[in-house]
Amino acid sequence: MSANSATPTRASRMPKVPFWAQIVAGLVAGVLLGWLARSQDVTWLRTTLEQIGDIFVQLLKLAVAPLVFFAILVSITNLRKVNNAARLAGRTLLWFMITSLIAVAIGLTLGLLTNPGAGTGLTPKDGAKPEKAGSWIDFLTGIVPTDVITPFTELNVLQIVFMAAVAGAAALKLGDRAQPILAFSESVLELLQKALWWVIRLAPIGTVGLIGYAIADYGWDLIGKYATFTADVYIGCALVLFGVYPLLLATVAKVNPLQFFRGAWPAIQLAFVSRSSVGTMPVTQKVTERLGVPKEYTSFAVPFGATTKMDGCAAVYPALAAIFIAQIFDVPLGVQDYVLIAFVSVVGSAATAGLTGATVMLTLTLSTLGLPLEGVGLLMAIDPILDMMRTATNVAGQAVVPVIVAARERILDRDAYDSASASPVDEGGTPEPEQKEAVPATV
Repeated sequence: MSANSATPTRASRMPKVPFWAQIVAGLVAGVLLGWLARSQDVTWLRTTLEQIGDIFVQLLKLAVAPLVFFAILVSITNLRKVNNAARLAGRTLLWFMITSLIAVAIGLTLGLLTNPGAGTGLTPKDGAKPEKAGSWIDFLTGIVPTDVITPFTELNVLQIVFMAAVAGAAALKLGDRAQPILAFSESVLELLQKALWWVIRLAPIGTVGLIGYAIADYGWDLIGKYATFTADVYIGCALVLFGVYPLLLATVAKVNPLQFFRGAWPAIQLAFVSRSSVGTMPVTQKVTERLGVPKEYTSFAVPFGATTKMDGCAAVYPALAAIFIAQIFDVPLGVQDYVLIAFVSVVGSAATAGLTGATVMLTLTLSTLGLPLEGVGLLMAIDPILDMMRTATNVAGQAVVPVIVAARERILDRDAYDSASASPVDEGGTPEPEQKEAVPATV
């Protein structure tokens, strides 16, 4: 055998680093570099970490507007290929609501048990009104755009979803005459997802910047003031993620919950790092397909969930935040207020729009309850730390509900579900041979 033919063989035997291990390495490196930048006051390192994180998030956001539009449009038109499409869509929405109600109940219970706003040393003077606030009038009137350009330039995801839904419904009515548009839309969507996969490959580097800057900028002293609230958010999301979802999978879908986490973990860990449900959407869709959910249904349920299904940002978090802010401003809350929080969480979750942060949803909740919007300023400093766990919970829910609905409707491929972690998946969503390079290695 010649030397040239032996080289690929040796290269193919080189050990591969799984994508999850790359993410973990990025987390560790980010914590260490952030601690070094803060403890030693290394300004250039802090600036570098901030720029790395900002560039990674900006790359994710770059594709958000067209990705959401074409994903929703294509997903609605793909429902024509599914039997009982209206039933599936209704069941999906129903389970979104059920899991949101459970999540908000957990948030309220934790808040009432722990009193996160007590003993923090924070006062109303520490707060500041947000630049943008949400209200029900803004929410309802803001769904319909004034033109077709502004929602894309201002990244108003809710309006983009509205336009995509209208376009998808119109395409269904046109039938075969809309086929050229649908073919173009599917091609553009594939192009956007391919480009986004390249950005996703940068997640380990982005992790270093995002986590490192969070540690360098905020430090542990600031987190200490919000210790109870931060613990509540993480515990509440963990109860939903590792308690409620597995229970529903085991009792309602009658599948192995551990197998779900094996298959869905690449999306969950990327969501934790990127803090973007929409940015994680291509991975969420692939892992959901790998868990045995039909592609035609997945292409509808996951994009729909990425813009409306927010158990972390729109259920656990606003419930806890409302109690926290009410205690800081010494405003008593009654049973009717807790019912309003649950209502806002279920109906207004689309306001979070799948982007990083949940400020709009929080201001919507506070304005509904009549609480001071200055309370938002109290939580903005700690928001990036909280948003990681919130988004991971969001994305897990966006994969759990399609599995539950597919199982209930008897369209779940249980053999595929049980073997979901048997082989890595590339960008195209197909099992790849062992000798090929995985992109990413576990996705």
